[in-house]
Amino acid sequence: MRTFETTHPWITFQLDLRRTDYKLWLAMGEAESKCGHIAGVPLQPATAEKLHMLYLAKGVWATTAIEGNTLTEEEILERIEGKLALPPSREYLGKEVDNIVKGCNDIKRQLLQGGPADLSMDEIKALNKLVLDGLELEKDVVPGEIRRHSVGVAGYRGAPAEDCSYLLQRMCEWLNEKEFKSQDHVIAYGILRAIVAHLYIAWIHPFGDGNGRTARLLEFKILLASGVPTPAAHLLSNHYNLTRTEYYRQLDHASKSKGDIIPFIRYAVEGFVDGLRSQLAVIQQQQLLVAWRDYVYEHFRDKSGKINERLRKLVLDLSASKEPVPLSKLHEISPRVAVLYSTKTPKTVSRDVAVLIADNLIRREGDGYVANKEIVLSFLPERNKHGNR
Repeated sequence: MRTFETTHPWITFQLDLRRTDYKLWLAMGEAESKCGHIAGVPLQPATAEKLHMLYLAKGVWATTAIEGNTLTEEEILERIEGKLALPPSREYLGKEVDNIVKGCNDIKRQLLQGGPADLSMDEIKALNKLVLDGLELEKDVVPGEIRRHSVGVAGYRGAPAEDCSYLLQRMCEWLNEKEFKSQDHVIAYGILRAIVAHLYIAWIHPFGDGNGRTARLLEFKILLASGVPTPAAHLLSNHYNLTRTEYYRQLDHASKSKGDIIPFIRYAVEGFVDGLRSQLAVIQQQQLLVAWRDYVYEHFRDKSGKINERLRKLVLDLSASKEPVPLSKLHEISPRVAVLYSTKTPKTVSRDVAVLIADNLIRREGDGYVANKEIVLSFLPERNKHGNR
């Protein structure tokens, strides 16, 4: 009998999926479906790169912020882009971020090159070594090495040090079993596997430091390996950070409920689905903008001359404004529009606006004008939005 069986009886390496209710499976199905939608949407190269960088920054921010890193999401995006230089007193915060970014990029590259999806103790140790690389640590913490002393966080005591190697190896073997794999629902089972891996790393706490960041990198790897698109693979970390109090409450409840991890899985999946919905909304807005630009170009396709060129550019540049633009400011909305109207009178602006309103390309809103981008929504298939029963 091992010590952990007495001190940590909730670490059982068991998951009875028959105890899950239909709502959890519906959420898992929605998650799998939405991941497929995100992966299958063609975006313009600049938009795709922006989306990747945005959610990488969000994921890295979440992973480090939950451990106490005080850099903002905006600062982390600047750091990723190589634009953020920190003073010596705060450089360690940047180094923590650099390590997670490198971890995410290394994981993605290895998987795209055909790296193994199965888990191994050596791989998890390597992730921890990367997480802690170059950081000042307590003297008994060795990056990438299983701890030989007792550790705890927020009142929780990790598994006995003498059992950590066994437990980590057992976790890998368990998560590599067929129970966590499905030929028909690879993403759904990948999400399940990622959440369980995260929870068990938190329970075992096999390293002297960096366990949370290691768990979230491992979770990221499992999600990517299952086919979750890169922007979405950061969403679980985002959820844990945005609901930090509930995250710790769910962790605590799981360890006190004799190893019942279904509530934690439900909490994680619900947050993941919420994140996917928000991500799809961002992508749909990008698609709307592309469709709108195509619509505007098509409208002016057979209309030549300087006047129509001016009208087209006015509409397109107005499309970038998030707020209604007053009539007196329309000729200043962009440098190129300002050049086109530099020799024109206010009457010309008013006349152009009247033409664009008549063509249904712009509309009045409050005290200003906006591009009528919503017109392309009329091209969508009709459906009953009320869900009559």
